[in-house]
Amino acid sequence: MSNDLVVLSARFHNDMVESYHLLSQRYGYRATYFLQMVEEHGGVEAARRLIQSVQPGEGLTRLWELKRLDLSVEAYVSRAEYAPLFTEDELMIASSRLKAYGYQW
Repeated sequence: MSNDLVVLSARFHNDMVESYHLLSQRYGYRATYFLQMVEEHGGVEAARRLIQSVQPGEGLTRLWELKRLDLSVEAYVSRAEYAPLFTEDELMIASSRLKAYGYQW
């Protein structure tokens, strides 16, 4: 992995952790399984696992209820800056799930 991708991966990881803390502190939503995955596998691998699951996680529905889909794994994966970290299929799945929930970029 190139140095640029290592830096980008670290930034993505940090965004995942910060997203968790924001949701926990401001909205009382503690996605402990998600945080455990991020800590165990790293942000990028945790995102891949969630994206590659057959059905969207219940966290996505909860974020929709909170009107904070912008803090979802799918939204972070769909950001142009993070696209180099994911496959075309992963990007397509993330985008498709967000569209299904009515997310507006």
